[in-house]
Amino acid sequence: MMRKLFGTDGIRGKANQSPMTAEMALKIGAAAGRYFRKPGQDGQRVVIGKDTRLSGYMFENALTAGLTSTGMNVLLLGPVPTPAVGMLTTSMRAGLGIMISASHNPHDDNGIKFFGPDGFKLSDEAEAEIETLIEGEIMPAQASNIGRARRIDDGRFRYAERLKSTLAGQSLDGLKVVIDCANGAAYKTAPEVLWELGATVIPVGVSPNGYNINDGCGSTNVRVAAETVVTHGADLGICLDGDADRVMIIDENGEVADGDQLMALIARRWAEAGRLQDGTLVATVMSNLGLERFLGDRGLRLERTAVGDRYVVEAMRRGGWNLGGEQSGHIVMSDYATTGDGLLAGLQFLASMIESGQPASALARQFEKVPQLLKNVRYAQGADPLSARQVQAAVSDAEDRLSGQGRLLIRKSGTEPLVRVMAECEDEGLLTSVVDGIVAEVEAAAASAA
Repeated sequence: MMRKLFGTDGIRGKANQSPMTAEMALKIGAAAGRYFRKPGQDGQRVVIGKDTRLSGYMFENALTAGLTSTGMNVLLLGPVPTPAVGMLTTSMRAGLGIMISASHNPHDDNGIKFFGPDGFKLSDEAEAEIETLIEGEIMPAQASNIGRARRIDDGRFRYAERLKSTLAGQSLDGLKVVIDCANGAAYKTAPEVLWELGATVIPVGVSPNGYNINDGCGSTNVRVAAETVVTHGADLGICLDGDADRVMIIDENGEVADGDQLMALIARRWAEAGRLQDGTLVATVMSNLGLERFLGDRGLRLERTAVGDRYVVEAMRRGGWNLGGEQSGHIVMSDYATTGDGLLAGLQFLASMIESGQPASALARQFEKVPQLLKNVRYAQGADPLSARQVQAAVSDAEDRLSGQGRLLIRKSGTEPLVRVMAECEDEGLLTSVVDGIVAEVEAAAASAA
């Protein structure tokens, strides 16, 4: 079944522009309520979390109205990380979890992500069925069966305790940690967890005002955090994105390690401890070829998926594997969580530092990357620059030139109107030439369609 509203991570767009309007959120809430409510069962719960965007208030209220109109009872968590919603959906016996967030996007974007009663993100098929309900007429509940809504004050504290338990009593005493919360959903939770575990905490990006989420901070802009690490002589920097489901690590020298390096570290540690299921790590087609070689040299295996942490999780569940993620910093550890969790991954890195006695710089460089170049081209909504003949010809030519020397990946973003052009090749001159050639043709096609 085709999905029109849902992308790779829920529904997303500019706030107050289709499809991210209050009217649509009302319909989405009603459709989700109708889809998940079990016939004849009153009092079913929905938990709703959000990040710190100003538009979150609007969508929170609209979704609540739609859900309660179908008889669902809504528990409002306020600002909490996306992984907290996944965890609380199961721990609070809710039939549905919803996170209102556009993740790493600017403040004027927003999105709606769904978690099923098992705490995992919905399948493509479930999302398509909800879209069908949105397009039709949704039967509301009888007046006597309308749901209730109330705020829950202890949601983030429950989540924090779960996070702390993953260190199995280890203390962070003596470690100085910079935590950049991107002025987002983890601005209270992350510093509290680190401090309660014993670390000296230097917070960055913890003053949200509705507009500054991901603005010059967080996992997509680590400069301030890196400078703070060096200035304060910190042992580590942990940079989260706006909903705290992804992370970048900064070592004591201010150097950045992405999700590939973090996955390599955890996979190696878990394999040595006999914890890595079937010796397999799940990652997307975007992960560096160097990661695949690193795993292969140790008798481990890389299972690649389409881009999107939900596809990583789906593959993990099918194969029974317990570690996966994305180069962008989504790290999924199914022993602990149902989705990517940036703070949890940061804690695992800190645990490695404690157990090994090594500094962050020694752990953050697990392998040498194959030179990789990624460029994005923005296009107008509704356009399809990849269908242009000149673009297809450029891609075909690039594949011929890279044959046997590297790999090429061209795709549309599932969250923004962007074409992503990525290539890997040991010959950096060839790499630049190939990517720039395709980008030029995509830009020309996008301009002609505008």
